[in-house]
Amino acid sequence: MPSEALTAAASAPAIELINVTRRFVTPDGRAMTALRDFDMAVAPGEFVAVVGPTGCGKSTTLNLVTGLVRPSAGEVRLMGRPVSGIDPRIGFAFQTDALFPWRSVIDNVVAGPLFRGVPRDQAYERARLWLQRVRLDGHEKKFPHQLSGGMRKRVSLAQTFINEPEILLMDEPFSALDVQTRILMHDELLRLWAERKASVVFVTHDLEEAIALADKVFVLTSGPATVKSVYRVDLPRPRVVSEIRYDKRFIELSRTIWDDLRDEVQRGAAQEEALAS
Repeated sequence: MPSEALTAAASAPAIELINVTRRFVTPDGRAMTALRDFDMAVAPGEFVAVVGPTGCGKSTTLNLVTGLVRPSAGEVRLMGRPVSGIDPRIGFAFQTDALFPWRSVIDNVVAGPLFRGVPRDQAYERARLWLQRVRLDGHEKKFPHQLSGGMRKRVSLAQTFINEPEILLMDEPFSALDVQTRILMHDELLRLWAERKASVVFVTHDLEEAIALADKVFVLTSGPATVKSVYRVDLPRPRVVSEIRYDKRFIELSRTIWDDLRDEVQRGAAQEEALAS
């Protein structure tokens, strides 16, 4: 690649959706538009949270970034270049973990590096180090069914971060956890993210979770989704999630963003009622 192109790629957003529209046909034959005229840019190392009404297209946004689906119109770019298939620089973390039930903890964590061709001894050494980082050393030989929900999520984080992703896509990864465990996992995620500084897109229904974690919060409209507003979260880092929620600025942001989001949630509920009737 010429030096000018390298410079442009280095200065480009890590993730960019440009005037994207995504249409699809439902199983019953209806044409649906999930996203319309959608624009989003995520800088290298930036943590972005996406909130919006249920069914507004938040997960579709992630699928477009992965290359699993293609836009009907517009363009999706990674590091300044158009998305073409699944990119190995992307890591995933979703609501249901992707642990193999028949494999031990360490064998789950080591699966990614082995698949990518890392020599076996080196892969296992890296897996042991990552299990230490997520405070699971001593649990290497246990199986997923022997772990609590929070421990399983820690395995999932190790499983993701061991591949050193430059881009991390997270779709409500902690929503199934109890409140106390979720807060602990928030702090764990922020600690690991601070070490790696991947570019993160974190989809959530929990506005307080979004504000506690992110540098920016994108508010989406009810479907078909577009970006309604973008809020910069000007809270200092590093953050302790259990404490930041009591910060005056946190409370102000929560009220301001909820006033904006509430209208879209109400519209989304009205749309669902109309479709059901």
